Amino acid sequence: MNKRINTEGLPAFDAAPYLDSEEAIASYLTDILEARDAGLLAAALGDIARARGMTDIARQAGITREALYKALRPGSEPRFDTVIRVCAALGVRLVVQPMQAA
Repeated sequence: MNKRINTEGLPAFDAAPYLDSEEAIASYLTDILEARDAGLLAAALGDIARARGMTDIARQAGITREALYKALRPGSEPRFDTVIRVCAALGVRLVVQPMQAA
């Protein structure tokens, strides 16, 4: 018998406070990329940007803070050049690897 857990009323989880090291950030992004969901990637980059400071990341990425918030909100689909600039500002890069046979 499967029981459903009622999550109504629970606070939303915020990953930003836990992204306090390069290793934590790399692991988080690697796991997010496995989901193959552009909106989830945008939200994860937003979590990391908030952990590092949105204003500073926006400045380094060459966009306004408001545009950064809009591009990285959950469910958004930012342009690829925005993702690349934000990654560079965060000090991370996306790496292509062959997929393992399932």
